[in-house]
Amino acid sequence: MCGIVGFIGSRADQKIVLQKMMDAIAHRGPDGRGTYFDEKAALGHLRLSIIDLKGGTQPMYSEDGNYIIVFNGEIYNFQGLRDELVAAGHVFQSHCDTEVLLHGYEQWGKDLLSRLRGMFAFAIWDKRAQVLFCARDHFGIKPLYYYQNAETGTLMFSSEIKSFLEHPDFHKELNPGQLELYLSYQYSPGENTFFKGVKKLMPAHWLEFKDGHVTTQRYWQPSFEPDSSRSLQEWEEEIGAAMKESVEAHKIADVEVGSFLSSGVDSSYIAALADVDKTFTVGFADQKYDETQFAKKFSKTIGVKNYSYCVTPEEYWANLGKIQYSMDEPLADAASVALYFVNREASKQVKVCLSGEGADEFFGGYNTYKEPFTVSWYNRLPLFLRRAIGAVADCLPPVRGVNFLVRRGVPLEERYIGNTNLMDERRKKKLLRNYTGTVRPIDISHIYLDQMKGQDDVARMQFCDLNLWMVGDILLKADKMSMANSLELRVPFLDRKVFELARRIPTACKVNAAQTKIAMRGAAAKLVPPQTAEKKKLGFPVPVRAWLREEKYASIVREAFSSETAQQFFNTHVLLKMLDQHVSGKRDNWRQIWCIFMFLVWYQEYFIKR
Repeated sequence: MCGIVGFIGSRADQKIVLQKMMDAIAHRGPDGRGTYFDEKAALGHLRLSIIDLKGGTQPMYSEDGNYIIVFNGEIYNFQGLRDELVAAGHVFQSHCDTEVLLHGYEQWGKDLLSRLRGMFAFAIWDKRAQVLFCARDHFGIKPLYYYQNAETGTLMFSSEIKSFLEHPDFHKELNPGQLELYLSYQYSPGENTFFKGVKKLMPAHWLEFKDGHVTTQRYWQPSFEPDSSRSLQEWEEEIGAAMKESVEAHKIADVEVGSFLSSGVDSSYIAALADVDKTFTVGFADQKYDETQFAKKFSKTIGVKNYSYCVTPEEYWANLGKIQYSMDEPLADAASVALYFVNREASKQVKVCLSGEGADEFFGGYNTYKEPFTVSWYNRLPLFLRRAIGAVADCLPPVRGVNFLVRRGVPLEERYIGNTNLMDERRKKKLLRNYTGTVRPIDISHIYLDQMKGQDDVARMQFCDLNLWMVGDILLKADKMSMANSLELRVPFLDRKVFELARRIPTACKVNAAQTKIAMRGAAAKLVPPQTAEKKKLGFPVPVRAWLREEKYASIVREAFSSETAQQFFNTHVLLKMLDQHVSGKRDNWRQIWCIFMFLVWYQEYFIKR
């Protein structure tokens, strides 16, 4: 696990510029630095040593010196690929996975990507052809950003956007259109970012920069093809075998591996399978949000040492600026802050941790996936009638049952953007000073929902979440919070072999009106206690709702909502009314409040302080 950064474009001061860019993301690789320069290219690598500790130095060169690679991630099937390449005549100088990518690109070109199993973002410079080739892994576990200056032709790439700020050809400018999307999604969706001109290389895509032109293309597409010929028990057995093999592959390292542990089934299943020596948990003093006691008890059951940490409200709030800076873009997921602390504590003991991301998207874990099975008779009403009822309900105060009528008043493709949908267009129009409505959230999500026409609603929602929510929220915070603490996070659920199994599990074995992740819970129940396997999904509970009703913390938000920055973007009287309603208990607005507050904290870090 590392950080990569570079640019293509001639500069007399390229060494100074590259070093500044590397300094900005030094946390990603504290164990070593490497650089490459020629008249056109500058590549940098910051290393967190995990495999082949003595070898594996980057940038790495092909035998003839023409190809130069910088790589972030882990390739779990590199040993098998290495054997193939040796048989084809390639000579290796190390035992690391980076060299497999280098020789693999020489041997197979872009077809290399279809052979890889792992998490990766890498860049290869072809010195002779003057071509840069970059790629990102199948599920988007590892990030890669790029920016092209149209005037100078310079192309920059990096694991984190903040490194671009150090390049003289980078023009820091807010992309205001992303704010409208963010207020609905609670993260920055799609390929665009909050920085004008900066793009994410999307999951399962490659990029080629040649003759001043950027080309991107998708090389793999997830799909669902349910197989109803097998019983639930058979699926449970297959999941158990696939997860056991995946966890073993994800434990390959020359350093100690630990595991995160909450009270949920996902992390508990991983910890039980992994047979590590240490698990790590964070919690809060409020017992409703504390998972440490469960983690200690469960760790004792499986015979491992648990390290738990209680996050105080004071340190939670004190670290918000640092955390939003680490994210690169604003993220309103309150669990990301708690994730920062569990990564911090784990990094004191180990260099690698396993975590449970991806289980919900693969196996049907979100409560919203239950909706097609709850009050199913309502869906049999004519659509025109449901639309009319939903339109009336949308004008009512947000009390219990109203949101149900609004959601069921329109088809899935007209409403579903993910399992979180914070604000509709009417609310954003009142909130924003310069609302445009140019791009609506549904304009992004319907692209993925349309690709799954003919599938049931659960499969369509899963596919949408795989491409949007998981990448923009779940994996963003997993990467940024772990690397902010120089810790490698590995996610055994997000494995190509596991997905090849998960994509064939029928909906009836994934979710119903009463339960989610049915088959996966059944597999986990063979290793973990029944109360853990059947536990209702909580996410990563954080007491922000309660804190925002305490004047000590409400006053911090009130000050931000009254600031010049807030006045620049929002109708502040609407913000303050929203906060007052929540503080008084009239309405539960905490998610909307937190979303706006996190944007303001992020903006302060990137556009006021820097």
